[in-house]
Amino acid sequence: MGILDNKVAIVTGSASGMGKAIAELFVKEGANVLLADFNSDGAKEVSDALNSQGGKTEAMKVDVSQADDIHSMFDKAVELFGTVDILVNNAGIMDGFEPVGEISDERWDKVFDVNTKGVMRAMRKAVNYWLDNDRKGTIINTISTGGLNGAHAGVAYGASKHAVTALTKNTAFMYAEKGIRVNGIAPGAVETNIGSSMTNMSEFGFSRAQLTHGLSPRSGKPDDIGHVAVFLASEESSFVNGTIIVADGGWTSGF
Repeated sequence: MGILDNKVAIVTGSASGMGKAIAELFVKEGANVLLADFNSDGAKEVSDALNSQGGKTEAMKVDVSQADDIHSMFDKAVELFGTVDILVNNAGIMDGFEPVGEISDERWDKVFDVNTKGVMRAMRKAVNYWLDNDRKGTIINTISTGGLNGAHAGVAYGASKHAVTALTKNTAFMYAEKGIRVNGIAPGAVETNIGSSMTNMSEFGFSRAQLTHGLSPRSGKPDDIGHVAVFLASEESSFVNGTIIVADGGWTSGF
């Protein structure tokens, strides 16, 4: 028996890194999972491996910056598994460490389309589904310590993740009496491939951000974040709502 038995989860950005770890641990705890990722081949590889071990998962190509993809993702999960209980908004991209004096409109819009607007649309879809069907639900947003502090990336990434912090807290408060919980995880430095989304990096911005990155005691593993997500998805965290759990090995405790 797992603590997520018979639950249905959607995990975005689940082809690798933290999303993959979250999906794997959810399946281990008994959940059925829709693995959504722009990298459809990677998502299918993860899904096939989990299914070969007795899991019930499905992979789907999803661009979270596209409203139609968000709707299709949610509808597909309901079609396959009958409902959705848990939404994990994990997909995200980095900027190029640009400070405000260097950020372009194009970069700003791209980062916000993925990191913020995609999260909002998925949350809106989930909340309305649960309200319309008189169901409870849980949302977990991967936020990053960059959503709580100012010096961990560029201005677009930081602003986009700060916005998701507000989305998390506002939605948790608004729907607390409806049985809908919304929490966030703020990972510090974790060994993932999000760096592959960085292009044309700002030398100045990167040099400034490195002043704080050098204080991190160690890098985390994707499973370190996955275990926090399992807790937040389960009834063991039933009284936790509107909270951002920092998982950074103590990095930001000093500032």
